[in-house]
Amino acid sequence: MPPKKENVGCSSIPLSLIIIVSGAGYWGLTHLDYLGIRNFLPDDIGKFLPANQQTPPIVQRTNKPVLSPAVPQNLPGAVSPMSQPLPTESPTTKLKVQPLPITSRKSSAQVLWEKKLIRGIYLSRYQATNNASEQTIRDRVRYYRQQGMNTIIHGVWGNGCTMYNSTVMQQTFGYKSCPNQFQDQWLDWLIDEAHKQGMQVHAYFEKGIKIDKNSPIFDLAISKRWIVPGVDKTYAGIDHYVLDVEIPEVAELFKKISVEFVQKYPTIDAVQWDDYLGYHADLPGKVDRTARLTRFVRQMRSGIKQANPAVSFDLCHHNPYWSKRYFAADWQNWNVDRVFIQVYNDANFNRELEYAKNYAGVAISEKQLYRLKGLIKNPKIKSVLVFPYAGKPEETALLVKKALQ
Repeated sequence: MPPKKENVGCSSIPLSLIIIVSGAGYWGLTHLDYLGIRNFLPDDIGKFLPANQQTPPIVQRTNKPVLSPAVPQNLPGAVSPMSQPLPTESPTTKLKVQPLPITSRKSSAQVLWEKKLIRGIYLSRYQATNNASEQTIRDRVRYYRQQGMNTIIHGVWGNGCTMYNSTVMQQTFGYKSCPNQFQDQWLDWLIDEAHKQGMQVHAYFEKGIKIDKNSPIFDLAISKRWIVPGVDKTYAGIDHYVLDVEIPEVAELFKKISVEFVQKYPTIDAVQWDDYLGYHADLPGKVDRTARLTRFVRQMRSGIKQANPAVSFDLCHHNPYWSKRYFAADWQNWNVDRVFIQVYNDANFNRELEYAKNYAGVAISEKQLYRLKGLIKNPKIKSVLVFPYAGKPEETALLVKKALQ
């Protein structure tokens, strides 16, 4: 009789042990991540795993914190979620990362430019024409702010009349403003928007005490003999006639206009007069008008300050020597608040800067923008005003910005 065979198959294993091993195997497969077993399995093991162990889809991250499920601390090999590496992307799914916002870096020149107290641009009184709407005015202000300007110097008077509705003009001449088209509130909108943008508005008394034959008051001024004899030929090709402020009626007109303006626009930041506040030395006759001009300006300034103490009374003129010698303008004795030196004469530029260092700043034309970087690097030049020589301030402002990049 042959020897009896031993049972070495599954049939020889007790049923209870098989149940225990099978259960442990299933439990292990369902807890691969906790035990670290997944790392030793083939990549395609996922298709044999239970549904809760399939690779989850990549979810776009948000700023909200995601709470990890608690890990049973009594499991062998359990790792704290804080010490685990972040899951990697699946080969077929790219993690969607939002791009960083594009930020423009300022050049060193732009940084220095923004340190100037006043970065101003002149706008002629004609900029208010064509019945510009409120939106147009406000957009215009924001445009200059975007180009790096913090001050708009806008014409409000010129050639003997106002560019706003004036009671003084109506009572004196029978009409309330220059013969031009503008919205009555244009300057209110301009000032309001400028202040919202952190900018200032300076009222520019363009042409000062000079008029030409196109002035609406020219004929009346001639008939009343308000004009100083002779023609002012300060600038080639332009004939100007100078109103004589020694005549009480003329002096009173300017005082009333000045006071009316700062009362009508109480939030205006400054009023500015320029080199047209003066008598050119080539006028006929050897007459020294220096003392009378000084008296007139001081009285006008006093009236402005009494009506509106907060407003600054500014001047943009030639250096003190040239002003007094050739224009009877001894402005060092005018008690003005700020003086900006005109350096339009490029041949004398460096000499003019020596004067400008002692005052509020300089005024240059758009033809001199190649000098802008030198000016902003000079800490003694506190402010820079830009005059659009070609009469296109929007283009000039853009050229200023480009010159700094």
